[in-house]
Amino acid sequence: MLKSEIRSFYKEKRSGLSPNELERISSQVTALVRDSFSFKDKYVSLFLPIERQKEINTYKLLENILQQGGHPVVAKSDFSDLSMSLFLYESAHQLKLNDFGIPEPTSGTEIQAEQLDVVFVPLLGLDDKGFRVGYGKGFYDRLLKRCQPECLFIGLHLFDEFKNVDDLHPNDIALHMCFTPSKKYDFR
Repeated sequence: MLKSEIRSFYKEKRSGLSPNELERISSQVTALVRDSFSFKDKYVSLFLPIERQKEINTYKLLENILQQGGHPVVAKSDFSDLSMSLFLYESAHQLKLNDFGIPEPTSGTEIQAEQLDVVFVPLLGLDDKGFRVGYGKGFYDRLLKRCQPECLFIGLHLFDEFKNVDDLHPNDIALHMCFTPSKKYDFR
């Protein structure tokens, strides 16, 4: 499938999820992540959900990172140059919804991509090699290129399925792992 077709397919599929189904799936994915990692002393970039897009709820994962003694990092997008700045998550008071419904930091301690140990990457769909399909602006592909080689790139998928991506781009970066509601996948 083409990326545009994958985007349409999963946006429609997400729109059919009830709030209870979305919360149940989010809890399942978060539990698998929690049981698979220790985040102690790690810098972990975590996307916060765009609720109107029915993205996976990552707030429980944020709490888990904090409880384990990790350092959650949240991104602020600059749509003028399609770049992202990273900030240490300090409290919910530093977050504000941007025009696209993305919770972003308005202030905080800036973190460099090279400091990250783990990046949780949002996605609409992905293939069985770990190549993801996002919203198409390339924010995360540019961010991942700035990370150290040992940094883990992890997708969180609402569904237990993959789609072949027929129009991969040379700048697309594969994930190392992905968590679905029922399983952890390792693409390394």
